[in-house]
Amino acid sequence: MTDITPAATAPTRVRIAPSPTGDPHVGTAYIGLLNYVFAKQRAGKFVLRIEDTDRTRFVSTSEQMIFESLRWVGLTWDEGPDVGGPFGPYRQSERTEIYRQHAEILLTNGWAYRAFETPEELEAERKSQMAAKLPPKYIGRSRNFSEADIASELAAGTPYTVRLRVPQGSGQKTTFRDELRGDITFDHANVDDQVLLKSDGFPTYHLANVVDDHLMQITDVIRAEEWISSTPKHVLLYEAFGWPQPRFWHMPLLRNPDKSKISKRKNPVSLVYYLEAGFLPQAMLNFLGLMGGGMAQPTEQEIVSKGLNTKEGDLFTLGDMVEKFRFERISLGGPVFDLTKLKWLNGEYLRRLSPDDFYTALRQNVLSDDYLRDIAALIQNRVETLAQFGDMTNFFLADNIMPTPEIFVPKKRSLEDTLAFTADLLTTLEAAPWEPDSIEAAMKTLGEFKQWPVKENFMLLRAILTGSTQSPPLMDSLIIFGKPRSIDRIRRFLNLQTDLAKRAANQKK
Repeated sequence: MTDITPAATAPTRVRIAPSPTGDPHVGTAYIGLLNYVFAKQRAGKFVLRIEDTDRTRFVSTSEQMIFESLRWVGLTWDEGPDVGGPFGPYRQSERTEIYRQHAEILLTNGWAYRAFETPEELEAERKSQMAAKLPPKYIGRSRNFSEADIASELAAGTPYTVRLRVPQGSGQKTTFRDELRGDITFDHANVDDQVLLKSDGFPTYHLANVVDDHLMQITDVIRAEEWISSTPKHVLLYEAFGWPQPRFWHMPLLRNPDKSKISKRKNPVSLVYYLEAGFLPQAMLNFLGLMGGGMAQPTEQEIVSKGLNTKEGDLFTLGDMVEKFRFERISLGGPVFDLTKLKWLNGEYLRRLSPDDFYTALRQNVLSDDYLRDIAALIQNRVETLAQFGDMTNFFLADNIMPTPEIFVPKKRSLEDTLAFTADLLTTLEAAPWEPDSIEAAMKTLGEFKQWPVKENFMLLRAILTGSTQSPPLMDSLIIFGKPRSIDRIRRFLNLQTDLAKRAANQKK
């Protein structure tokens, strides 16, 4: 284990670099919190960079959601797209010329080469390797092209990517130090000639990441352990440019209670969901701070002195975490993202609010003016008295809506068929832009493919969302309820009904 005291040479600079490809992930907040604490403990700088070079998955509203969600949790950054800083721009899409210039440096010094294979050739190569039970890896002809071959392809206007030339041959290896794990070595036989610059001129994560970290003077790269396998490529890039490399800290991944990697199929992973579902930001931050084991549990005396009426003693502030969190305490076993524990912790915070603060929290979240106004407009023409408001809108305010099979299974369909279609419906809606026409079109396309008529298709979703076969207009209800909560409601329904069906089948055996 290396010394984790502040560096005596360069000022500490860390960053998080989320991609605006959808709702901000709880994992982003988790890694962001660790980076924030690391910087504050060392009087350093915490940087937010937006990695938006994947234009095929880019979501225009995602960047603003990242800003709002991270601030909701309590994180602030010293430099970033919205606050500026001396090393901008902080959006990668605004730095493409920088990456092209650096790709040219690597082409000139021999650390990179142009690859002219078509997507079809690469796919055929991948399938051939998989059929031979070999790990997919680029072995195209371009690596060994002569200058004449390259000139010929360029003259013909053949599209190309730029790839890293990983040193090959017997015994070629790269070793780097992980500050939590020690030295890690990768044999180059298992390191691919990674694409650095795509044919559209945009960089891949690997080139942009290394160039930006160097130019922004990042001293410590603190990220999830899933990036360990990419680190040898990054180390080679630092070597190729002749740059000193930062220190690498790969944090254990958040896990589901069954120890699998946290996923949206088993837990809500959108920070927006937790905001809209009425979790308090201080509870979420406290919960994420417990991940990994770096926060020492308070002693009984500390619990009493702080007035924490709980035997678990898990309540603390961001300031407490900066003061007491120790990176050397981090356990490499994946921290469990236990939603039951989070709800308990949120309840502890709710019970400590004054009645006025509790009411304010309600009005800011589940009873906001905007939310109630949208709901009221939806049912105004459907009620005869104001008292009927609750009868028609309870599903907007209830957390646990769970219809019975008599309501959600269409006639002439089996429970198994219905649950299988629900799983497909969940996948479809997760990918759909959240606006009425897109949702409706996606559902109709799925229904046609699976031979589920519109009436059955829409009635199933209505039953899942509202617990009834009658409700205000379905598409408008989905928009008001919001994508994160709608998806969560479908997920919880599917998980519960699938478990019940399995238990019933087992009892029959």
